[in-house]
Amino acid sequence: MKLSQLGRGDAAVVRRVGGEPSIAVRLMELGLIPGASVRLVRIAPLGDPMVVALRGTELSLRGAEAALVEIERTP
Repeated sequence: MKLSQLGRGDAAVVRRVGGEPSIAVRLMELGLIPGASVRLVRIAPLGDPMVVALRGTELSLRGAEAALVEIERTP
């Protein structure tokens, strides 16, 4: 499943970050590394960008960036 498919309030664990190496490295620098817990806080009215809670902070991502992050939903 992709981070871009997560529902509001749902939690997940990052499994893999894909895409071009420069983009993948930047996303990992922001904290989206395998094993990190994320929770979708809110989505803009038109669906882009989205805000995720990650390691005590909130991160805003475009839908295209979120689609590069593979996750596993947690209860």
